[in-house]
Amino acid sequence: MRNYRVLFILILVFQFQSCKEESKETETETEQPPQQVSIYTIGDSTMADKRNPEENPERGWCQLLPTFLNDRAVVENHAVNGRSSRSFITEKRWDSIYNQLKEGDFVFIQFGHNDQKYKDPTRYTNPHTAYRYNLMRFVNDTREKGATPVLFTSIVRRRFNADSTLVDTHGLYPLETRLVAQELDVPLVDLQYLTEQLEESYGFEGSKKLHLHYQPNEIPYYPDGKEDDTHLSVLGATEISKLAIQSLKEKVEGFDAYVK
Repeated sequence: MRNYRVLFILILVFQFQSCKEESKETETETEQPPQQVSIYTIGDSTMADKRNPEENPERGWCQLLPTFLNDRAVVENHAVNGRSSRSFITEKRWDSIYNQLKEGDFVFIQFGHNDQKYKDPTRYTNPHTAYRYNLMRFVNDTREKGATPVLFTSIVRRRFNADSTLVDTHGLYPLETRLVAQELDVPLVDLQYLTEQLEESYGFEGSKKLHLHYQPNEIPYYPDGKEDDTHLSVLGATEISKLAIQSLKEKVEGFDAYVK
C-alpha cells in the first residue's frame, strides 16, 4: 500500500512540473517582442530628409517619423527631391531597396507630385497607365520579399483661390493610388484627405506656418525671403507625421507595436 502511495505522489509531482514547464514556455512565447524591422520610404521632396537641419527650416514628413517610433523600427528614408515613380525606377533607386528588403519590413510609397511634370519625359507618367503600373510594381515586388507595402496619396499643396477655398492640384494621381490600393488590397493612408483637413484647420493665413514663408532677412537661410506652398516647415512635417502614424495604427495590423 505504501508503494502505491509513493507512486501516486511521484505522478502528481511529475504532472505539476510538466504543467509548470509548459506555463513557462507559453509565457516566453507570449512575451517575445516583435523583431526589429526597417521602414523604407520612397517618394519625393515632401518626404525626403533635408540637409543642414541646424540651419535649414525645411523638413520632409518622413524625416520626422523616427520621433514617433520606438527602437523596434528603423526608418530608411530613400525619398529624393524631384523624383517621380518613373525616375525612381529608371535611376535604379528601387532596385537598391528591393535587394535589401527582408521579411517583416515595410515600404511606404508616395508619388504623384513629380509624375505630373508633362514637360519632362524622364519624370512624367500618365496616371492611368505608367503611374498605375509603377505603383503595382512597387507593391508586388515588396510582397515578393515578404514585406508590407503601404500606399500614400500625395500631401496637398497650400493652394487657396480668391475665395480662400483650398483647391486640388494633383488631378487624377491620388485617385489612381486609391484604385491600386483597392484592387491589390493594400493598406492606404489617404494623406491628400488628411492634409486637406489640416490646411483648412489652420486657415488661409495660419497654414503658411506649415510651409516655408519668410520675409527677406527674416532668417539667415533665406536672406531673400521665401514663399513655398509645397514643401514643409518643421511644424508642417511634424503635423503630417502625426497624421500618418495615427492612420498607420488604424490601417496596418500590428503597426502600433512600433509606435512610442
